[in-house]
Amino acid sequence: MRITGTTSARPVLTVLMATLTLTTAGSLLLAAPVPAGADTDPVTRQEAQGTALDHRPAKSPASTARQAFTAPVPDLADASRGYPREQQLSPDPVNAADKSLKLGLTPYHAIAPKLNALQRLGDRVSVEIAGRSAGGHRLYLVTVTAPETARQTREQTRMRELIENAPATAAKDPRIKAAYKTPVFFNNNIHGNEWEGTDASLKLIERLATANDARTRELLAHSRLYFNITANPDGRIAGTRANANGFDLNRDFVTASQPEARAMRQIMVDKQPAVLLDLHGYVNGTLIEPTTPPHGENYEYDLFLKHTYANALGMEAAVNGLGHTPGEDGVEPAQIPFRDQEEGWDDWPPIFTPQYAAFHGTVAAHTIEIPLRVNNAAYDTLPQSELRRRAAINVAVAGATLDATLDYVQSKRRSLVADQIQVFRRGATGAAQVPVSEETVPGVPGIGPEDVYTTTFPRAYVIPAGAAQRSPTAAARLVDHLLANDVHVSRAVHSFRLSGRWYAKGSYVVDMRQPKRGLANVLLADGRDISDKVSVMYDISGWSLGRLWGATVEPVRGLSHVLLHPVREATRVGYVAPRGDLRLRVDDPREVAALNSLLAHGVRVRQAADGSALVPGSARRQAAAAARTYDVAFDATRLTGGTPLTRVRVAAAVTSGELFALREMGFEVTPVSAGVLNAGFDWAAVDVLFVSAGLSYDDLNPAARTALDRFLDGHGLVGRGAAGAALNADAGLLPVKPVEGNGDANGVVRVVNSGGRITGGAPEHSFVYAPMWFTDLGRGVRVEQSYATGNPLVSGHWRALPDGTGGPSAAAGRASVVSGAHAVLFGTEPLFRDHPKGAFAQVGRALFTLATR
Repeated sequence: MRITGTTSARPVLTVLMATLTLTTAGSLLLAAPVPAGADTDPVTRQEAQGTALDHRPAKSPASTARQAFTAPVPDLADASRGYPREQQLSPDPVNAADKSLKLGLTPYHAIAPKLNALQRLGDRVSVEIAGRSAGGHRLYLVTVTAPETARQTREQTRMRELIENAPATAAKDPRIKAAYKTPVFFNNNIHGNEWEGTDASLKLIERLATANDARTRELLAHSRLYFNITANPDGRIAGTRANANGFDLNRDFVTASQPEARAMRQIMVDKQPAVLLDLHGYVNGTLIEPTTPPHGENYEYDLFLKHTYANALGMEAAVNGLGHTPGEDGVEPAQIPFRDQEEGWDDWPPIFTPQYAAFHGTVAAHTIEIPLRVNNAAYDTLPQSELRRRAAINVAVAGATLDATLDYVQSKRRSLVADQIQVFRRGATGAAQVPVSEETVPGVPGIGPEDVYTTTFPRAYVIPAGAAQRSPTAAARLVDHLLANDVHVSRAVHSFRLSGRWYAKGSYVVDMRQPKRGLANVLLADGRDISDKVSVMYDISGWSLGRLWGATVEPVRGLSHVLLHPVREATRVGYVAPRGDLRLRVDDPREVAALNSLLAHGVRVRQAADGSALVPGSARRQAAAAARTYDVAFDATRLTGGTPLTRVRVAAAVTSGELFALREMGFEVTPVSAGVLNAGFDWAAVDVLFVSAGLSYDDLNPAARTALDRFLDGHGLVGRGAAGAALNADAGLLPVKPVEGNGDANGVVRVVNSGGRITGGAPEHSFVYAPMWFTDLGRGVRVEQSYATGNPLVSGHWRALPDGTGGPSAAAGRASVVSGAHAVLFGTEPLFRDHPKGAFAQVGRALFTLATR
């Protein structure tokens, strides 16, 4: 169930105004008045003075050890080869522990031999490696289509790029109507213990490989069918929902923190599917999207609903047509949430595969939940014969949805492509969205005002350079992320004025008149407070990277008189001052990682009162290496004193996402739990304890409690949420009263930082899920951060509880982060799923601060 690489941007010039002058350098020139005294040469800070680590742009965002924060995936857009693209896959070792085996399904180690055999059946099946999982397993992308020469493949690529980047031309191109192959994407097994989509796809591929009927030949002559055989091989083998890093991949599309998500993103960018099915389990009867409100406000929902509802009806008929009944085999009739439910299964956040795909031009995208549960407790308690009976039915149900979708593609091929073109045309021209109604989306009954969600797009976003930018490192990461998502970004050659203010040369501009404006906006916009729209949400409701990733991002109303040049990657900001001692701002996870790297190499670093790191000039060589590796800046400083820092070893009872974030920041982390402590834990091996989950004082035996109390007396606790606050209270560290808000509440919130070692220079926004705040503050408690007054929620869903407590008004002005001699407590979620990267450093600073006291 849905319960939550890089790509080179195409060098398409951003159209700013009707009258443009194209320079010989390929920039767009509009007569640009420059203020008196403004710089006119694009000179970088590195060129102005200091050690220029690299005047050239990096080869790619992952060309250095920035790979710790973003990693490459293969480019699947190779137009130099035709189809089929066959290869002999080496076998994987047989794994008798593969959880698929008990269900009578295909174990991971059998997939490569199966794909080899399918390629030998004819000339329709191609196999490529789309990447590798977190656990190192190959991700197989299978393409099924009629054979193509290299020239024909190049022509398909040309048409695909025309559809995205010149949609008005594409709409009139008779060649596209006649010869373009509709791209269809079947994504399987993204949740590892929802297995059967993989087997249904393998059966379909086998049939299509050899079928010689006219309908199949016609389908493959006019379509390319892409199958991600298993999106989560780690989880398939282990029988877990998550991948080897503990991440739910169907929550990762906004941030793409995991290699599997980056591989799927690359497929969507390169293949540009018009149709997508994401096969899941288990909801009985089979759940087939479209969804209930609220609907994503950034995509062209009228075009999306038109096709998703029509295809859903066909899939429903196919599933029900299998003849399964509740009384005979326990299968309920299929359901379509848009038609059959009021709320609770929404498509608001773009973290899910179909919702994210919509921003790449997918106009029919569905989550499919097959009916009969075979995972979790059922896997462990039901007889194998019953599990296999259920799995066989599920494979048939999944196969019925695949077949019905192919029928829809065959009958609506031209309409699907035309509407994909329309999605990109609206973006490129800045056309208004079309609100859904029974008039604008004929054939879809029951559309009401509760289904209408649109937004107002700004003319552009500016990611400023110079003094107006909070974090150049965060800005570079954000730009690289936008480009990896196929969002067009340009850079200003000169200073310019927009919306009443000046921006420095080198500022990045995201022109919202571009094909994928919806994706640009969903990543950068604040979002919306939808607390009054629906009573319950399926997952998160706010996610703004423009507010949460730590970079300054500003929407602007106009865009004229600006000289811009498209970029393929962010310009590197790594820098080391040429003389004197050095100061590293510790405001970003890359800066925390750089600091940990210096400490690991024995550099004597001190922590300043504002939380930054002071590095002796004698360590300039090590600083230069860290600057290159993490793309961070070391400025000159005359600050003296400070607290000596040492390498911090962390014992962590935390979520998988938090563990991933801590290690990404370079901390040496030892996972702990009540069981680990009860078995006897060597506290001498760690310096600080971080608790957010899985460790309760009540679950400890007397010896473990004594050892924990002794450790906390001389060291420190970083606590987050209810678990962290409870351990703090039991250990008697910070005299505060934690107040829990609505446990379902989540979103982007405004905060006020007090400065100092933990929140000095921190962003003015953070993230909450089940928010908490602190009252009745005793002696020695410092408020590091508070929720803003008024309504602190910027975007998301946060209601008061039925008794009127727990809402945002109760949290307003209250302490969200507090500290004392031996503890720091967070009521926010600063490490949530890679979303609030701008807040990561607060946790890093807290760990450093406690470890030095």
